[in-house]
Formats: sequence, C-alpha cells, structure tokens
Amino acid sequence: MTEQTRPYDVAADALFLDFDGTLVELAPQPEEIVVPPELITLLQRLQAASDGALAIVSGRPLDQLDFFLAPLRLPAAGVHGVERRSADGRIIEQPVPDVHHLRERLLPLVHAHTGLQLELKRGALALHYRHAAHLERQCVRAMSEAIRHEPGFTLLHGKMVVEAKPHINKGDAVLAFLQEAPFRGRRPVFVGDDVTDEAGFAVVQTERFNGLGIKVGGGPTLARQRLADPGAVLALLDQGLALRATG
Repeated sequence: MTEQTRPYDVAADALFLDFDGTLVELAPQPEEIVVPPELITLLQRLQAASDGALAIVSGRPLDQLDFFLAPLRLPAAGVHGVERRSADGRIIEQPVPDVHHLRERLLPLVHAHTGLQLELKRGALALHYRHAAHLERQCVRAMSEAIRHEPGFTLLHGKMVVEAKPHINKGDAVLAFLQEAPFRGRRPVFVGDDVTDEAGFAVVQTERFNGLGIKVGGGPTLARQRLADPGAVLALLDQGLALRATG
C-alpha cells in the first residue's frame, strides 16, 4: 500500500465518500464532530463538476448527514444502506428488523457503566465505548449475545463502536447507485476509513467496475490505495477539481 494516490478524475469517476473519519475527524461523541469550513463548498463544486456523480455513504442516518452538510442534500446512503436518497431525490428504505428488544437487552450494561452510549438508528443499534475503552470486550460480548436472541442482525465492530445492523452493507448501497444515472457507466471511487467501508471497496474494485478503493488511516484493508487522514482526502478532492479546471 502507498500514501500516494492518483488524482480523482471528476469528469470520469463516480465518487462515494464515507463521512466520519473520512471527510471529518472522529469525535468523542458522534454529535461532536466538526465540519471543516471548506467542506460544504468543496462538495458543492464536486457535485457540479461531476454532473452529480457524488454520493455520501455512511453509517449515520440521512437526517444527520443533512444536518451536518446543510444546505446540501446530496445523494446519500444512511445506516450503511438501510435508507438511500437517489440523485433524483427519491428515498428508498429497506425493510429492517425491530431494534427495540435489542436495545432493552443492552440498557443494563449502559446504565451500569459511565461512558457507554447507545445510538438508536432505523433498523440498527450502535454501542459506543470511546469513553470507556477498557470495556471493549464486554461490549462486543454483550452485543454478540443480544443479536443471538434477536435474529436479522449482523455484528459490526468499528472504531470504538460495536453495531448491530441488518444484513445490508455499504457495498449494496454503492451497487444500487451504480445502476442509476448519473453514476452508471462511470469508474467508481470509494473512500472510507473503517471496517464498514470494506464492503464498498470490494464492490468498486471488482473486474466488472474496475474502480478504486481508498483507505483513510491505518489498518488492514482491501483498498488498493491509502490516504493518511481526512485532511489528505480533502486535498485529493481539491486536486481533482484543479485538474478538471485546467484540463
């Protein structure tokens, strides 16, 4: 793997971007992230220059993405693809299992330990332990046991979070976008930082699409290229725009 990536081709590529850890730095709590001042303008310019072939693919719900990226309402997949807004503004929601019984199973653990946080999403439940890292094993064990009794969920272990989610992943969301205009027929580029993004890398790098996965930060990955941090991601995207302007 290398820290160097060839520039994103705004004219030819379909761009899929994770949010937390990719466009913005991770924060102690999900609601505490800071959106770089230049990010909104950069995404606006990318959307225009790519004829709309830009989408956010995140574990966050769509309403949270819209809040942090206001006034933008980009094509986006939320909750790893459980909900998706296409380029023409249609909202597609996948059927999901009920998470409330799962939540009830985990509440005693959260109430017993300061620093744990449960995040309820549509069809998914995230247990954050960023403020109680020593409880990692206990959190993973509790979530694993909970979903054993509540069928329909997959266990995901991310950065300081363990999540129960439906059998839907970011790769499914990217694949759905690639069947639609303006993404169809373009080379897909997926940029992400966490284990949940590996499904996206796997889809775009298939022989069918011959695309590119870009991993942000350290850790093992399927992605063929790597960037150091969100600042490097914004620099790469800005470079792509500059090349488009001079080309």
